Amino acid sequence: MVRSAVFKAVFLCLFLTTKIKILSLMIAVVALIAIKNVLEDPYNVLENWDANSVDPCSWRMVTCSPDGYVSALGLSSMSLSGTLSPGIGNLTNLQSMLLQNNDITGPIPVVIGKLEKLQTLDLSNNKLTGEIPSSLGDLMNLNYLRLNNNSLTGPIPDSVSKVESLTLVDLSFNNLSGPLPKVSARTFKIVGNPLICGLASQNNCSVVYPEPLSFPPDAIKDKSKSGAKHHVAVAFGASLGGAFLLIATGLLVWWRYRQNQLIFFDVNEVRLGHLRRYTFKELRAATNYFNTKNILGKGGFGIVYKGRLKNGTLVAVKRLKDYNAIGGEIQFQTEVELISLAVHRNLLRLWGFCSTENERLLVYPYMLNGSVASRLKGQEILLYNILHSLSLRIFFLDNVQGRPVLDWSRRKRIALGTARGLVYLHEQCDPKIIHRDVKAANILLDEDFEAVVGDFGLAKLLDHRDSHVTTAVCGTVGHIAPEYLSTGQSSEKTDVFGFGILLLELITGHKAVDFGRGTNQKGVILDSVKELHQEGKLNLIVDKDLKSDYDKIELEEMVKVALLCTRFNPLHRPKMSEVLRMLEGDGLAEKWEQSQNVDTPRYKSFEHPLQRYSDFIEESSLIVEAMELSGPR
Repeated sequence: MVRSAVFKAVFLCLFLTTKIKILSLMIAVVALIAIKNVLEDPYNVLENWDANSVDPCSWRMVTCSPDGYVSALGLSSMSLSGTLSPGIGNLTNLQSMLLQNNDITGPIPVVIGKLEKLQTLDLSNNKLTGEIPSSLGDLMNLNYLRLNNNSLTGPIPDSVSKVESLTLVDLSFNNLSGPLPKVSARTFKIVGNPLICGLASQNNCSVVYPEPLSFPPDAIKDKSKSGAKHHVAVAFGASLGGAFLLIATGLLVWWRYRQNQLIFFDVNEVRLGHLRRYTFKELRAATNYFNTKNILGKGGFGIVYKGRLKNGTLVAVKRLKDYNAIGGEIQFQTEVELISLAVHRNLLRLWGFCSTENERLLVYPYMLNGSVASRLKGQEILLYNILHSLSLRIFFLDNVQGRPVLDWSRRKRIALGTARGLVYLHEQCDPKIIHRDVKAANILLDEDFEAVVGDFGLAKLLDHRDSHVTTAVCGTVGHIAPEYLSTGQSSEKTDVFGFGILLLELITGHKAVDFGRGTNQKGVILDSVKELHQEGKLNLIVDKDLKSDYDKIELEEMVKVALLCTRFNPLHRPKMSEVLRMLEGDGLAEKWEQSQNVDTPRYKSFEHPLQRYSDFIEESSLIVEAMELSGPR
């Protein structure tokens, strides 16, 4: 009894901790998306800030602490305009916010005073207006404050004087007025405020913003005794410096030239096999300069473009994001080579790559029939809405009109093909590869509607950069296994869970988080199917596009396989080879019978029949659009 009580207490503590962590990440995502939505981003530097993402720590210009909380925003000199969203106030773990050298307008949000851990705030060189909020006095850890070169008005709040940790305050070149508070900062700059430092002002602005000395005081001793030596030294130094500058300039030009050339494998060290090395110029021309009209999909690893090579061959070009974070060049090349060795009829074949100083691109064959997601009507509506927002509606209509609905036999064939591809990755590939984002959008269809698993190598390709962050979670809400959400540690059983959700997508025709609820609400497909299966209402599960044209026995079998794959306890999920055999009609009855009699004390409450998957992902505004488009289509 005592051990049982202790276990329940420990489990409850872990469960609550997990929920708090997930909720915190979701709050951070909502806050960052709110910031993005009111900013004008002409160069799309925030393009990978995706509301569907579970982990904002993978976004550009976002830095997280070791425990996975957003700790810094670095958006300086990004040509951003627009205003600052009050959503900033929800980033309660933020320690540094750098937004200087942009064209941001409007007031400084009062809620910025909620950021109790903030140490550095730089909003300088923008077009901010209004008064400095008095809530800045609540930032007791702030030591670096720069609001200079804006159009701020009104008095400097007295509350700023309460922040004893300040070392630098720069409020210069604004339109501030009123008396000066007694700021404890060692450096306090207010020059350029006419109402404070004007001719009629009593303030001595030249005194209240001391500059650090350019050389130590001892350096000026006995200056008169060393005048002649000083002039000789200056002349010699100037000559030597000029020569050094000339040499350095030449080296810099040479280095830049070398860096802008394509970086290739050393063929003496790495076996290229069948891979082709493309030039950036070649791929840029093939995609019409990466024209948005050629976008096939956007996902966690980058943007995929449709391209046509000079010889007329259609290709899918994946332009990897965060190329600087991928790591060393040799690491990138080695991983690409390993991925290229994974050859199977149900895996997307890598044709080639391009690697330059600033770009990493992968080239795949173009899949004529798109992705499974694009063929399912319930998901097609979502694709239409997303592409419409990207001004790609006409392109979308041109590519989906007249597409036949996936019939039941094709859906079962897709399930079998996907399972075979995952079996190869998990059990036949050396080293084995874990996909981590199995879903309808990543399963592609060739000209014969054969299922081809896409993006299987990118998880491995980018794994090493997150190897030190065990809490980093990649994937799509609704497809991620509970243990992966809880610990950040993935395994082949994580892919099994994702495959189970894929089966439910094929059966229902809906995406993972919109099934079984009203028009303006979203539900979780797994929870809904579990309930309907227990109630014996399988007819309510099936995609309405199939009408009655499906095999009821095969339907029940596929639902059972899906439910086995999505057991909350990863130890109770079958291996992909077992899943494949069950889909082929071997061993399902035995596995299902065993699953109904599981009584493992360690996971008994974890497998409670009333336990809902939605408890792990928390209902929030994220779920409304919780599907990302990834994988070359």
